[in-house]
Amino acid sequence: MAAAVPDVLRSLANGSITGSYVAVGGPLTHNWRMFRLINDTDGDMFVSVDGTNNNYFVPANSFVLYDLACNGASVMQTDVFVLAIGTQFYVKYSTAPTVKSFYIEGVYARGSY
Repeated sequence: MAAAVPDVLRSLANGSITGSYVAVGGPLTHNWRMFRLINDTDGDMFVSVDGTNNNYFVPANSFVLYDLACNGASVMQTDVFVLAIGTQFYVKYSTAPTVKSFYIEGVYARGSY
């Protein structure tokens, strides 16, 4: 049986977020099956996984949740549909933040299937 395990929380304080992409934590060391982008700041944010292209938009004071393994056992028991090891998140502002931080939470599977 596999267990869902939370990965290390990644965060970036408002003063470190700029109009250019900045890395949030390090690259993934596990395949993520679920992740949440939390914008606790008062600025709108763009998120990228290549440091160049806008992949996600997260409005101020909001979050988005992506459950990649929600399609049942056939997906959950493989590493076919995951956010892969080595993925690096980057963030930049659309509107400059003045308070709080941006966070990324992730969940991976550990154990045998």
